[in-house]
Amino acid sequence: MTTDFSHPAGLLDQKDYWPVAVGTGSRVVTLAGQVGVSAAGAVEAADLAGQIHSALRNVATGVRGAGGDVHDIARLTFYVVGWTPDLAEVLFEGVARAQAGEGYPSPMPPLTLIGVQALWSPELLVEIEAIAVLD
Repeated sequence: MTTDFSHPAGLLDQKDYWPVAVGTGSRVVTLAGQVGVSAAGAVEAADLAGQIHSALRNVATGVRGAGGDVHDIARLTFYVVGWTPDLAEVLFEGVARAQAGEGYPSPMPPLTLIGVQALWSPELLVEIEAIAVLD
């Protein structure tokens, strides 16, 4: 693993993701925002949890295509359409599916969630960007 994760004293006690990541590798991989579509472009789920799982699967595919693994991901940014705090349980349901299906770690790498009005297509509910650090 080329990223060290930590939870320094004095930060909010967050259990779902690490607040700090320090990349120690020599190659940085940046992934464009991934959405919940197949390689053919078909939306794979109509619900937020399903689209999060699918988008994280696409992130995993991108990182693996660059020669890494989901454990090399140093940062995630989620853009969620119409975000409200009551959607947190649904969001983490999608994350849990990706942890079970794609091998994402628990806790997750540092992540930021940004609520947005819309994405490039009206049926899309989430877009996820990633940064990974590889040897």
